Amino acid sequence: MVIAFIAVFVFVSLANFVIHGVPLQPHYAQTPQLMRAPADGQAHAPFLMLAFFFFSLAFVWIYAQGVNSRPWLGQGIRYGLAVWVLTSVSEYIVYYAIQPWPANVVCMQIGYELIMNIVAGLIVAGIYRPTSS
Repeated sequence: MVIAFIAVFVFVSLANFVIHGVPLQPHYAQTPQLMRAPADGQAHAPFLMLAFFFFSLAFVWIYAQGVNSRPWLGQGIRYGLAVWVLTSVSEYIVYYAIQPWPANVVCMQIGYELIMNIVAGLIVAGIYRPTSS
C-alpha cells in the first residue's frame, strides 16, 4: 500500500501541476478574478500538496478494499472512471454552478482529469495486480 500511495501521490501531484499549469493556464489567465494572485497562490501551494496527499491516500485505500481477482487492467480503468465521476465531474460542475467559469474551461478540466484518474487507476491496479496475471 505504501508503494502504491507514493506512486499515486507523485503522479497526481505532477499531473495536476501540468494540467492546470500548462494547457489550462492561458484559460485561467482570462478569468483572473476567479484565481488567487500569483504570490498568494504560491503561498497556498502547500495546501495543494496536502490535498494531493489525502486524495492519494484515499484513492489507494479504497482500491485496496475492493481489489479482486479479475484482470488488473480493467479494474484500474473502471476504478479511475469511478473516481473521476465522484471527484472531478461532480466538483467542476459544482464550480460551474457557483462561479462564473466558462463552460469550455470546465469541460477541459473534466477531460484532462479523466485521463489523470484513469492513469492513476492503472498505476494502483498495476501495483496491486497478482504476480500470476
